[in-house]
Amino acid sequence: MSLYCGGMTSSPLLVLDTFSSAVLRRVPSAPPGGRPRSASLAVVPAPGGSGAGARLTADVVNIHPDLTALPGGPQLQSLMNGLDSWALALALVGLVIGAAAWALGSHGQNYQQSFVGRRAVLISGLAALLIGAGPGIVSFFFTTGSGVH
Repeated sequence: MSLYCGGMTSSPLLVLDTFSSAVLRRVPSAPPGGRPRSASLAVVPAPGGSGAGARLTADVVNIHPDLTALPGGPQLQSLMNGLDSWALALALVGLVIGAAAWALGSHGQNYQQSFVGRRAVLISGLAALLIGAGPGIVSFFFTTGSGVH
């Protein structure tokens, strides 16, 4: 494997070669007929390299979520299920209280109370929507992020 640092200059880059016999070698800063490379730090395979450096690839780090892989995983799942239940119950309580305030404010010609009740109903409904969609949203972004290479 070789480690090189390039810049926007026309001078050649110095490469630190970690897995072959040469310690430093020069490479052009731009491919023939191409644009100069931007400033970067990159790991590239050394030509003719062998051993551990030749087997190193960009897909070295992988993640496979498994709730049972660590101690306490089932308890964490149980805790998340319980918190979901409590959050949904509180959203339902907020929805009922908001609907009652909305109805009483409308009946009593109290615009402020009617507005507060309507806002509580909407916020409680959105909270329940996010609680229910939460695992799907997290899974969507995890899957989308896993597709980035």
